[in-house]
Amino acid sequence: MAGNIWVLAAQWRGQLQEVTYEVLALGRRLAADAGVQLEAVLLGHNARDLAPALEPADVILWADHPELAEPTPETYALALAQLVKARQPRALLIPLTNVAMDVGPLLAAHLDVPFVNFCKTVRVADGALEARCGLYGNKVEVTVAASGAPAILGVLPGTHLAERGGGQAPSIEEVPVELPEAPRVRFVRYIEPQAGDVDITQHEVLVAVGRGIQRQDNVALAEVLAEALGGAVCASRPVIDQGWLPLSRQVGRSGMQVKPKLYLALGISGAPEHVEGMKDSGLIVAVNTDPAAPIFGVAHVGATADLLEVVPALIDRVKAAKGGKAA
Repeated sequence: MAGNIWVLAAQWRGQLQEVTYEVLALGRRLAADAGVQLEAVLLGHNARDLAPALEPADVILWADHPELAEPTPETYALALAQLVKARQPRALLIPLTNVAMDVGPLLAAHLDVPFVNFCKTVRVADGALEARCGLYGNKVEVTVAASGAPAILGVLPGTHLAERGGGQAPSIEEVPVELPEAPRVRFVRYIEPQAGDVDITQHEVLVAVGRGIQRQDNVALAEVLAEALGGAVCASRPVIDQGWLPLSRQVGRSGMQVKPKLYLALGISGAPEHVEGMKDSGLIVAVNTDPAAPIFGVAHVGATADLLEVVPALIDRVKAAKGGKAA
């Protein structure tokens, strides 16, 4: 199996994203099995300071260009196409972030090479790369062999343990790219979340509310429980659509992908769109009045009950366990 294994470094506003280290761990195993080097591709502008942090890689290929300052899929795909043609890697692994989701299909189209998306695992089998992928909202799981080269693979976040450090500092090589001064798609601006809001992807405890919360006033009850547990409140799409919580709190395929240690699902039916965003949580506890609710199919612990009765009792128990005063 000729050609090195490449991993695209996912960065956002000057910071490497955690999923980069998850995909580097996968790339490290593939490179070892194939007997080739692992190379990380870092695209950006004045971003060389990020390169040393990509330690699991043997080599960092750093491309600097003003049009790469913001990760727009079209310019990323154009830059990667040039690098792939020049160096001929065996495979490029792309972390499936909100930004990088569109890079893989565009790149594969530019190169006319195989593209395999939504990969959970990838391995070397009989000289080919074999990927296990979740399709149709993860309802169907398939195994795909990418025999052509180079293969472009989109890797799902949360499917591998992150890996940092490789025993020695990687070498850093600057690689030239040529991009149009006026690309068809340009970055305009960031739309910031509401001031003072929280990043639900960084919390180890999440209290999630769905339709069962019934009305906006009851969201405050979930906030009290989240504070007692040291976590944050998030929601399924119906709650967000009502305007009861900001869009930055939405969990699901069209929202945030989260994997806290504890995910407490209150009054959430468990539609596939929502489950896709939280199914990798360490412990999922569901409370719903409907015993047939799909959420119980992914929950580790479930209770068929009214959340408006369960939550006050939970608050009292948590506060008592912490030595505080119960309501």
